Amino acid sequence: MSENYLTIKTSGSHELEIKKSRFICSVQRVAKKEDADAFIASVQQDNPKANHNCFAYMVGKHDEIQRESDDGEPSGTAGVPILEVLKRMKLHDTVAVVTRYFGGTKLGAGGLIRAYSNSTSRAIENVGLVQKVLQQDIVLNVSYPNYEKLNYHLEQQQIQVIDTAYGSDVTVTIAVALNAVEQVQTSIMNLLSGQVTIKTGDKHYHEIDVPVYPDAAD
Repeated sequence: MSENYLTIKTSGSHELEIKKSRFICSVQRVAKKEDADAFIASVQQDNPKANHNCFAYMVGKHDEIQRESDDGEPSGTAGVPILEVLKRMKLHDTVAVVTRYFGGTKLGAGGLIRAYSNSTSRAIENVGLVQKVLQQDIVLNVSYPNYEKLNYHLEQQQIQVIDTAYGSDVTVTIAVALNAVEQVQTSIMNLLSGQVTIKTGDKHYHEIDVPVYPDAAD
């Protein structure tokens, strides 16, 4: 996983009915294996009469933790298809559990694979995606005469302002993507002819909504 990565926007679920079988996919963002295991256990607890609670998850900076389970379905027809959707959509730190209530009609291996895959895809489309972008806080200290010029520049460049503090001078904290830090600092220095004090602050992730394209998952 790079410094910027994709994950689901929020938790949620979506239900599909296929030949009277109900497939309910529940998804959640997780930070560690224990979070994923706890979520799976909670879904199982909420659906004690379900025939199957199949799941998959990918966790870790480099997706080093990957787990999947068919939970009694024929081998390779449930857990793997769920996991493949997560991989195909390039999602990280995400767990998906597909709960099946059997409707009386067998779907066959191919039908099961499609059902578990489509159920997972639809749930992810339902909750949405975000890109987690690692940003650098930059703290700018300028005089009041230069503040208006700086503020206009930040608005024009659509640079996110985190905080503005007014004292003997004005201190403005902005958030910038890591690959743009040097360029932004140089542009501000040139704009104000060097009459600005620039310091770097903390790094943090900012979430940007990303459109979900159905064929990216199917």
